[in-house]
Amino acid sequence: MISSREEVTKMILSAKVMKGIKWSQVTAATGLSKEWSTAACLGQMTLDKSQAEAVGRLFDLSDEAVAWLQIVPYKGSLPTAVPTDPLIYRWYEMVNVYGTTIKELIHEEFGDGIMSAIDFKMDIQRQADPNGDRVNVLLSGKYLPYKTY
Repeated sequence: MISSREEVTKMILSAKVMKGIKWSQVTAATGLSKEWSTAACLGQMTLDKSQAEAVGRLFDLSDEAVAWLQIVPYKGSLPTAVPTDPLIYRWYEMVNVYGTTIKELIHEEFGDGIMSAIDFKMDIQRQADPNGDRVNVLLSGKYLPYKTY
């Protein structure tokens, strides 16, 4: 018996390693972006029945695990307030250093509001560079103004 969505994530990661599955294969199976598919497999998004079944076939998951993939997860996957993984920590560092700049520029351009992480798109690409390849990340979230009442 599976008692949590986290158990399913561990099953997926284990099967990914054992079978040598790439996230691009999950994308092909689900028909979703590599970013969304990966987030769903890591327990941060909900898959519909056909998407969950496709992931189940790819990773040889039980029917119970496939059912868990269709449950709305508890979002937020970092085990500590300040991340210790070096790559994730650099994102934390970027927000600490540039967060106020991003906020200021968004408010100047759009007004008082937020960038949605719900109506959101992300694209991660490798960018060739003679001085060493670069990571190109595009984050695109719908602007949501604060309403007065």
